[in-house]
Amino acid sequence: MTEVISVRFKNKGKVYFFDPAGLIIPSDTNVIVETSKGLEYAECTCGNHFVEDAAIIPPLRPVTRIATGEDNKKAAENKTKEAEAFIFCQKKIEEHCLDMKLVDVEFSFEGSKILFFFTSDGRVDFRELVKDLASVFKTRIELRQIGVRDEARMLGGLGICGKPFCCTQFLDEFHPVSIKMAKTQGLSLNPVKISGTCGRLMCCLKYEENAYEDLVKRAPKVDAFVDTPSGKGSVISVNLLRGNAKVRLENGFDTTLKTFTFDELDVLGGKARRAEYIAAKAEGKLEEAGFTEKPPVIVSSAPKPETTIERRPEQKREASAEIKYSRKAEPAQKTEPRHQKAHPGKPLAPKQDKKLPPDKDTPAAAGEKIQNKKNKRHHRGGKSRNKAPGQKPGGGTPPVGSHIEASH
Repeated sequence: MTEVISVRFKNKGKVYFFDPAGLIIPSDTNVIVETSKGLEYAECTCGNHFVEDAAIIPPLRPVTRIATGEDNKKAAENKTKEAEAFIFCQKKIEEHCLDMKLVDVEFSFEGSKILFFFTSDGRVDFRELVKDLASVFKTRIELRQIGVRDEARMLGGLGICGKPFCCTQFLDEFHPVSIKMAKTQGLSLNPVKISGTCGRLMCCLKYEENAYEDLVKRAPKVDAFVDTPSGKGSVISVNLLRGNAKVRLENGFDTTLKTFTFDELDVLGGKARRAEYIAAKAEGKLEEAGFTEKPPVIVSSAPKPETTIERRPEQKREASAEIKYSRKAEPAQKTEPRHQKAHPGKPLAPKQDKKLPPDKDTPAAAGEKIQNKKNKRHHRGGKSRNKAPGQKPGGGTPPVGSHIEASH
Protein backbone atom coordinates (compact mmCIF):
# COMPACT_ATOMS: atom_id res chain seq x y z
CA MET A 1 0.00 0.00 0.00
CA THR A 2 1.23 3.43 -0.94
CA GLU A 3 0.03 6.83 0.26
CA VAL A 4 -1.00 9.06 -2.63
CA ILE A 5 -3.28 11.96 -3.55
CA SER A 6 -5.52 12.16 -6.63
CA VAL A 7 -4.93 15.12 -8.93
CA ARG A 8 -6.80 16.37 -11.99
CA PHE A 9 -5.62 19.07 -14.39
CA LYS A 10 -7.98 21.86 -15.51
CA ASN A 11 -10.97 20.21 -13.75
CA LYS A 12 -11.36 17.64 -16.52
CA GLY A 13 -9.77 14.53 -17.89
CA LYS A 14 -8.02 11.66 -16.21
CA VAL A 15 -7.10 11.51 -12.51
CA TYR A 16 -3.44 10.92 -11.68
CA PHE A 17 -1.71 9.76 -8.49
CA PHE A 18 1.05 11.86 -6.93
CA ASP A 19 3.22 11.41 -3.90
CA PRO A 20 2.17 13.88 -1.17
CA ALA A 21 5.81 14.06 -0.01
CA GLY A 22 4.83 14.22 3.65
CA LEU A 23 2.21 16.94 3.18
CA ILE A 24 -1.39 16.66 4.42
CA ILE A 25 -3.40 17.88 1.47
CA PRO A 26 -7.21 18.05 1.80
CA SER A 27 -9.58 17.59 -1.13
CA ASP A 28 -10.50 20.52 -3.42
CA THR A 29 -7.13 22.14 -2.85
CA ASN A 30 -4.95 23.61 -5.62
CA VAL A 31 -1.40 22.23 -5.75
CA ILE A 32 1.77 22.59 -7.80
CA VAL A 33 3.04 19.22 -9.03
CA GLU A 34 6.04 18.11 -11.01
CA THR A 35 5.30 16.47 -14.39
CA SER A 36 7.28 15.45 -17.46
CA LYS A 37 6.42 18.86 -18.97
CA GLY A 38 7.62 20.78 -15.90
CA LEU A 39 5.66 22.35 -13.05
CA GLU A 40 1.88 22.31 -13.50
CA TYR A 41 -1.06 23.84 -11.67
CA ALA A 42 -3.70 21.23 -10.70
CA GLU A 43 -6.54 20.46 -8.29
CA CYS A 44 -6.53 17.73 -5.63
CA THR A 45 -9.73 15.71 -6.06
CA CYS A 46 -9.01 13.29 -3.20
CA GLY A 47 -6.71 13.91 -0.23
CA ASN A 48 -4.22 11.56 1.35
CA HIS A 49 -5.28 7.92 0.92
CA PHE A 50 -3.72 4.51 0.33
CA VAL A 51 -3.91 2.47 -2.89
CA GLU A 52 -2.49 -0.85 -4.07
CA ASP A 53 0.94 -0.83 -5.59
CA ALA A 54 -0.44 -2.42 -8.77
CA ALA A 55 -2.65 0.66 -9.35
CA ILE A 56 0.36 2.98 -9.53
CA ILE A 57 2.14 3.62 -12.82
CA PRO A 58 5.80 4.34 -12.05
CA PRO A 59 7.47 6.71 -11.61
CA LEU A 60 5.33 8.31 -8.87
CA ARG A 61 6.09 12.03 -9.04
CA PRO A 62 5.94 14.22 -5.91
CA VAL A 63 3.84 17.26 -5.05
CA THR A 64 6.00 20.39 -5.02
CA ARG A 65 3.80 22.57 -2.80
CA ILE A 66 0.29 23.67 -2.04
CA ALA A 67 -0.65 26.55 -4.35
CA THR A 68 -0.12 29.99 -2.84
CA GLY A 69 -1.81 33.28 -3.66
CA GLU A 70 0.84 34.13 -6.27
CA ASP A 71 0.32 30.72 -7.92
CA ASN A 72 -3.42 31.29 -8.11
CA LYS A 73 -2.86 34.76 -9.60
CA LYS A 74 -0.47 33.39 -12.21
CA ALA A 75 -2.96 30.65 -13.15
CA ALA A 76 -5.65 33.31 -13.67
CA GLU A 77 -3.29 35.30 -15.92
CA ASN A 78 -2.60 32.18 -17.97
CA LYS A 79 -6.34 31.72 -18.54
CA THR A 80 -6.59 35.27 -19.88
CA LYS A 81 -3.65 34.65 -22.20
CA GLU A 82 -5.24 31.41 -23.41
CA ALA A 83 -8.38 33.29 -24.47
CA GLU A 84 -6.34 35.88 -26.39
CA ALA A 85 -4.22 33.19 -28.05
CA PHE A 86 -7.36 31.31 -29.12
CA ILE A 87 -8.76 34.37 -30.95
CA PHE A 88 -5.42 35.12 -32.63
CA CYS A 89 -4.91 31.52 -33.78
CA GLN A 90 -8.47 31.38 -35.15
CA LYS A 91 -7.80 34.41 -37.35
CA LYS A 92 -4.56 32.94 -38.67
CA ILE A 93 -6.32 29.68 -39.55
CA GLU A 94 -8.84 31.62 -41.63
CA GLU A 95 -6.06 33.60 -43.36
CA HIS A 96 -4.19 30.44 -44.36
CA CYS A 97 -7.48 28.69 -45.33
CA LEU A 98 -6.64 25.58 -43.33
CA ASP A 99 -9.15 22.75 -43.01
CA MET A 100 -8.98 22.47 -39.21
CA LYS A 101 -11.09 23.38 -36.18
CA LEU A 102 -9.41 24.94 -33.16
CA VAL A 103 -10.74 23.39 -29.92
CA ASP A 104 -8.67 24.67 -26.99
CA VAL A 105 -5.46 26.44 -26.01
CA GLU A 106 -3.39 25.53 -22.96
CA PHE A 107 -0.53 27.51 -21.45
CA SER A 108 2.02 25.73 -19.29
CA PHE A 109 2.25 27.03 -15.72
CA GLU A 110 5.75 28.45 -16.26
CA GLY A 111 4.85 29.82 -19.71
CA SER A 112 7.52 27.81 -21.50
CA LYS A 113 5.12 26.16 -23.96
CA ILE A 114 1.70 26.73 -25.55
CA LEU A 115 -0.46 23.81 -26.73
CA PHE A 116 -3.07 24.32 -29.49
CA PHE A 117 -5.60 21.47 -29.75
CA PHE A 118 -7.50 21.07 -33.04
CA THR A 119 -9.59 18.53 -34.96
CA SER A 120 -9.47 17.73 -38.66
CA ASP A 121 -10.64 15.05 -41.05
CA GLY A 122 -7.17 14.51 -42.47
CA ARG A 123 -3.58 15.70 -42.32
CA VAL A 124 -3.00 19.46 -42.23
CA ASP A 125 0.12 21.34 -43.28
CA PHE A 126 0.31 23.99 -40.53
CA ARG A 127 4.02 24.95 -40.83
CA GLU A 128 3.23 28.53 -41.84
CA LEU A 129 0.74 28.79 -38.99
CA VAL A 130 3.37 27.72 -36.45
CA LYS A 131 5.78 30.37 -37.73
CA ASP A 132 3.17 33.11 -37.29
CA LEU A 133 2.30 31.95 -33.76
CA ALA A 134 5.97 31.66 -32.69
CA SER A 135 6.73 35.16 -33.99
CA VAL A 136 3.98 36.64 -31.81
CA PHE A 137 4.18 34.64 -28.54
CA LYS A 138 8.00 34.17 -28.54
CA THR A 139 7.80 30.71 -26.96
CA ARG A 140 7.57 27.07 -27.92
CA ILE A 141 4.44 26.28 -29.98
CA GLU A 142 2.89 22.82 -30.27
CA LEU A 143 -0.19 21.92 -32.33
CA ARG A 144 -1.84 18.63 -31.37
CA GLN A 145 -4.59 16.91 -33.34
CA ILE A 146 -7.26 15.21 -31.19
CA GLY A 147 -10.34 13.11 -31.85
CA VAL A 148 -14.01 14.01 -31.55
CA ARG A 149 -14.30 12.36 -28.12
CA ASP A 150 -11.46 14.44 -26.73
CA GLU A 151 -13.12 17.50 -28.26
CA ALA A 152 -16.35 16.73 -26.40
CA ARG A 153 -14.40 16.29 -23.15
CA MET A 154 -12.68 19.68 -23.53
CA LEU A 155 -15.71 21.67 -24.62
CA GLY A 156 -18.23 19.97 -22.33
CA GLY A 157 -22.01 20.08 -22.70
CA LEU A 158 -25.21 18.20 -21.90
CA GLY A 159 -26.10 14.74 -23.16
CA ILE A 160 -29.50 13.44 -24.26
CA CYS A 161 -30.12 12.41 -20.62
CA GLY A 162 -29.98 16.06 -19.56
CA LYS A 163 -26.79 15.65 -17.50
CA PRO A 164 -23.22 16.84 -18.27
CA PHE A 165 -21.04 14.56 -20.34
CA CYS A 166 -19.60 11.59 -18.48
CA CYS A 167 -16.17 12.30 -19.98
CA THR A 168 -16.09 15.77 -18.39
CA GLN A 169 -17.32 14.56 -14.98
CA PHE A 170 -15.79 11.26 -13.91
CA LEU A 171 -14.72 9.20 -16.95
CA ASP A 172 -10.95 8.81 -16.84
CA GLU A 173 -10.46 6.82 -20.03
CA PHE A 174 -12.52 6.11 -23.13
CA HIS A 175 -13.54 2.47 -23.18
CA PRO A 176 -14.31 0.75 -26.50
CA VAL A 177 -18.05 0.64 -27.25
CA SER A 178 -19.50 -1.66 -29.93
CA ILE A 179 -22.89 -2.05 -31.59
CA LYS A 180 -23.14 -5.50 -30.00
CA MET A 181 -23.72 -3.84 -26.62
CA ALA A 182 -26.79 -2.07 -27.98
CA LYS A 183 -28.13 -5.36 -29.38
CA THR A 184 -27.59 -7.13 -26.04
CA GLN A 185 -29.53 -4.43 -24.19
CA GLY A 186 -32.39 -4.54 -26.72
CA LEU A 187 -31.94 -0.92 -27.80
CA SER A 188 -32.83 0.60 -31.13
CA LEU A 189 -30.04 0.28 -33.69
CA ASN A 190 -30.77 3.75 -35.05
CA PRO A 191 -27.40 5.59 -34.94
CA VAL A 192 -29.11 8.84 -33.96
CA LYS A 193 -30.58 7.31 -30.79
CA ILE A 194 -27.50 5.48 -29.54
CA SER A 195 -24.85 8.07 -30.46
CA GLY A 196 -23.63 10.90 -28.28
CA THR A 197 -22.99 14.54 -29.15
CA CYS A 198 -19.53 13.61 -30.41
CA GLY A 199 -21.08 11.33 -33.07
CA ARG A 200 -19.70 8.12 -31.53
CA LEU A 201 -21.59 5.44 -29.63
CA MET A 202 -22.55 6.59 -26.14
CA CYS A 203 -20.07 5.68 -23.40
CA CYS A 204 -22.92 4.76 -21.03
CA LEU A 205 -23.61 1.63 -23.11
CA LYS A 206 -20.57 0.14 -21.44
CA TYR A 207 -21.82 0.68 -17.87
CA GLU A 208 -24.56 -1.97 -17.78
CA GLU A 209 -23.06 -4.44 -20.24
CA ASN A 210 -22.08 -6.96 -17.55
CA ALA A 211 -25.54 -6.88 -15.94
CA TYR A 212 -27.28 -7.45 -19.28
CA GLU A 213 -24.96 -10.33 -20.14
CA ASP A 214 -25.99 -12.10 -16.91
CA LEU A 215 -29.68 -11.55 -17.69
CA VAL A 216 -29.31 -12.89 -21.22
CA LYS A 217 -27.89 -16.15 -19.88
CA ARG A 218 -31.08 -16.79 -17.85
CA ALA A 219 -33.56 -15.53 -20.44
CA PRO A 220 -34.98 -17.73 -23.25
CA LYS A 221 -34.48 -16.65 -26.82
CA VAL A 222 -37.26 -15.37 -29.05
CA ASP A 223 -39.08 -18.17 -30.98
CA ALA A 224 -37.86 -20.73 -28.43
CA PHE A 225 -40.22 -23.64 -27.70
CA VAL A 226 -40.84 -23.68 -23.93
CA ASP A 227 -42.93 -25.51 -21.36
CA THR A 228 -45.04 -23.31 -19.06
CA PRO A 229 -47.45 -24.01 -16.20
CA SER A 230 -50.32 -23.47 -18.68
CA GLY A 231 -48.89 -25.69 -21.41
CA LYS A 232 -46.32 -25.57 -24.17
CA GLY A 233 -45.82 -22.57 -26.39
CA SER A 234 -43.43 -20.30 -28.29
CA VAL A 235 -41.70 -17.21 -26.90
CA ILE A 236 -42.83 -14.04 -28.66
CA SER A 237 -40.87 -11.35 -26.79
CA VAL A 238 -38.50 -11.04 -23.83
CA ASN A 239 -38.20 -8.22 -21.28
CA LEU A 240 -34.77 -8.48 -19.67
CA LEU A 241 -35.23 -5.80 -17.01
CA ARG A 242 -38.53 -7.20 -15.72
CA GLY A 243 -37.38 -10.78 -16.07
CA ASN A 244 -40.42 -12.11 -17.95
CA ALA A 245 -41.39 -13.28 -21.42
CA LYS A 246 -44.59 -13.41 -23.49
CA VAL A 247 -45.56 -16.89 -24.71
CA ARG A 248 -48.14 -18.00 -27.29
CA LEU A 249 -49.59 -21.30 -26.06
CA GLU A 250 -50.05 -24.37 -28.29
CA ASN A 251 -52.55 -26.29 -26.18
CA GLY A 252 -55.57 -25.28 -28.23
CA PHE A 253 -57.53 -24.10 -25.21
CA ASP A 254 -56.23 -20.53 -25.01
CA THR A 255 -54.85 -18.64 -28.01
CA THR A 256 -54.04 -15.43 -26.15
CA LEU A 257 -50.53 -14.39 -25.11
CA LYS A 258 -49.51 -15.00 -21.52
CA THR A 259 -46.60 -13.60 -19.53
CA PHE A 260 -44.35 -15.83 -17.43
CA THR A 261 -41.17 -15.23 -15.45
CA PHE A 262 -37.91 -16.83 -16.51
CA ASP A 263 -38.07 -19.28 -13.58
CA GLU A 264 -41.47 -20.61 -14.77
CA LEU A 265 -40.20 -21.45 -18.27
CA ASP A 266 -38.46 -24.65 -19.28
CA VAL A 267 -36.77 -24.39 -22.70
CA LEU A 268 -37.42 -27.50 -24.83
CA GLY A 269 -35.79 -26.35 -28.06
CA GLY A 270 -36.31 -24.11 -31.06
CA LYS A 271 -38.63 -24.05 -34.06
CA ALA A 272 -37.68 -27.61 -35.05
CA ARG A 273 -38.74 -28.94 -31.66
CA ARG A 274 -42.06 -27.14 -31.98
CA ALA A 275 -42.67 -28.76 -35.38
CA GLU A 276 -41.97 -32.19 -33.83
CA TYR A 277 -44.47 -31.46 -31.06
CA ILE A 278 -47.21 -30.47 -33.50
CA ALA A 279 -46.60 -33.58 -35.65
CA ALA A 280 -46.57 -35.90 -32.60
CA LYS A 281 -49.73 -34.33 -31.24
CA ALA A 282 -51.53 -34.81 -34.55
CA GLU A 283 -50.55 -38.49 -34.60
CA GLY A 284 -51.23 -38.95 -30.88
CA LYS A 285 -47.65 -40.05 -30.10
CA LEU A 286 -46.56 -37.39 -27.61
CA GLU A 287 -45.03 -39.83 -25.13
CA GLU A 288 -43.02 -41.60 -27.84
CA ALA A 289 -41.61 -38.26 -28.99
CA GLY A 290 -40.61 -37.40 -25.44
CA PHE A 291 -43.37 -34.91 -24.61
CA THR A 292 -45.42 -34.98 -21.43
CA GLU A 293 -48.77 -33.31 -21.90
CA LYS A 294 -50.04 -31.46 -18.87
CA PRO A 295 -53.78 -31.10 -18.29
CA PRO A 296 -55.00 -27.61 -19.06
CA VAL A 297 -55.51 -25.35 -16.11
CA ILE A 298 -59.23 -24.59 -16.05
CA VAL A 299 -60.30 -21.89 -13.69
CA SER A 300 -63.65 -22.83 -12.12
CA SER A 301 -65.99 -19.93 -12.54
CA ALA A 302 -68.06 -19.47 -9.38
CA PRO A 303 -71.78 -18.78 -9.93
CA LYS A 304 -72.65 -15.15 -9.86
CA PRO A 305 -74.61 -14.04 -6.80
CA GLU A 306 -78.26 -13.43 -7.48
CA THR A 307 -79.20 -9.80 -7.53
CA THR A 308 -81.85 -9.01 -4.95
CA ILE A 309 -84.72 -6.90 -6.23
CA GLU A 310 -86.50 -4.79 -3.68
CA ARG A 311 -90.19 -5.59 -3.90
CA ARG A 312 -93.04 -3.50 -2.62
CA PRO A 313 -95.35 -4.83 0.09
CA GLU A 314 -98.45 -6.78 -0.92
CA GLN A 315 -100.79 -4.01 0.16
CA LYS A 316 -99.12 -1.48 -2.10
CA ARG A 317 -99.25 -3.87 -5.06
CA GLU A 318 -103.01 -4.54 -4.55
CA ALA A 319 -103.72 -0.83 -4.27
CA SER A 320 -101.84 -0.09 -7.46
CA ALA A 321 -103.68 -2.92 -9.26
CA GLU A 322 -107.09 -1.53 -8.18
CA ILE A 323 -106.16 1.91 -9.48
CA LYS A 324 -104.99 0.38 -12.74
CA TYR A 325 -108.20 -1.62 -13.33
CA SER A 326 -110.41 1.31 -12.35
CA ARG A 327 -108.72 3.48 -14.94
CA LYS A 328 -109.37 0.88 -17.62
CA ALA A 329 -113.03 0.44 -16.70
CA GLU A 330 -113.85 4.12 -16.44
CA PRO A 331 -111.82 6.11 -18.92
CA ALA A 332 -111.39 9.77 -18.23
CA GLN A 333 -113.89 12.13 -19.83
CA LYS A 334 -112.54 13.93 -22.84
CA THR A 335 -113.16 17.54 -23.67
CA GLU A 336 -116.08 18.43 -25.95
CA PRO A 337 -115.03 18.15 -29.62
CA ARG A 338 -115.20 21.08 -32.01
CA HIS A 339 -118.16 19.55 -33.93
CA GLN A 340 -120.38 19.67 -30.86
CA LYS A 341 -119.47 23.29 -30.30
CA ALA A 342 -120.30 24.26 -33.91
CA HIS A 343 -123.48 22.13 -34.20
CA PRO A 344 -124.93 21.50 -30.79
CA GLY A 345 -127.23 18.50 -30.59
CA LYS A 346 -126.15 16.96 -33.90
CA PRO A 347 -124.70 13.49 -33.45
CA LEU A 348 -121.46 12.51 -35.13
CA ALA A 349 -121.59 10.25 -38.16
CA PRO A 350 -120.34 6.75 -37.44
CA LYS A 351 -116.94 5.98 -38.80
CA GLN A 352 -116.89 3.64 -41.75
CA ASP A 353 -114.43 0.85 -41.75
CA LYS A 354 -111.94 1.18 -44.54
CA LYS A 355 -111.51 -1.88 -46.68
CA LEU A 356 -107.97 -3.05 -46.59
CA PRO A 357 -106.52 -4.04 -49.98
CA PRO A 358 -106.13 -7.78 -50.44
CA ASP A 359 -102.71 -9.30 -50.41
CA LYS A 360 -100.75 -8.84 -53.60
CA ASP A 361 -99.98 -12.50 -53.90
CA THR A 362 -103.65 -13.68 -53.98
CA PRO A 363 -105.53 -14.31 -57.28
CA ALA A 364 -108.18 -11.77 -56.32
CA ALA A 365 -105.54 -9.08 -56.03
CA ALA A 366 -104.10 -9.99 -59.42
CA GLY A 367 -107.52 -9.86 -61.10
CA GLU A 368 -108.37 -6.55 -59.55
CA LYS A 369 -105.08 -5.13 -60.78
CA ILE A 370 -105.81 -6.19 -64.39
CA GLN A 371 -109.35 -4.71 -64.25
CA ASN A 372 -107.97 -1.39 -62.99
CA LYS A 373 -105.60 -1.22 -65.97
CA LYS A 374 -108.46 -1.80 -68.41
CA ASN A 375 -110.60 0.88 -66.81
CA LYS A 376 -107.78 3.38 -67.04
CA ARG A 377 -107.17 2.58 -70.71
CA HIS A 378 -110.88 2.97 -71.57
CA HIS A 379 -111.12 6.22 -69.66
CA ARG A 380 -108.09 7.71 -71.44
CA GLY A 381 -109.17 6.41 -74.84
CA GLY A 382 -106.43 3.86 -75.10
CA LYS A 383 -105.31 1.95 -78.13
CA SER A 384 -107.83 -0.35 -79.83
CA ARG A 385 -107.26 -3.03 -82.37
CA ASN A 386 -110.36 -2.05 -84.48
CA LYS A 387 -109.70 1.56 -85.49
CA ALA A 388 -111.72 3.60 -87.83
CA PRO A 389 -109.94 4.97 -90.89
CA GLY A 390 -108.22 8.28 -90.11
CA GLN A 391 -108.50 7.79 -86.42
CA LYS A 392 -105.39 8.90 -84.56
CA PRO A 393 -103.66 6.48 -82.27
CA GLY A 394 -104.72 7.10 -78.74
CA GLY A 395 -108.50 6.74 -79.24
CA GLY A 396 -111.23 9.34 -79.54
CA THR A 397 -114.05 9.92 -82.05
CA PRO A 398 -112.86 10.65 -85.59
CA PRO A 399 -113.74 14.09 -87.02
CA VAL A 400 -116.92 14.50 -89.10
CA GLY A 401 -116.45 13.90 -92.80
CA SER A 402 -113.15 12.08 -92.49
CA HIS A 403 -114.64 8.68 -93.37
CA ILE A 404 -116.50 10.15 -96.40
CA GLU A 405 -113.25 11.49 -97.88
CA ALA A 406 -111.65 8.16 -97.33
CA SER A 407 -114.45 6.33 -99.21
CA HIS A 408 -114.14 8.57 -102.29
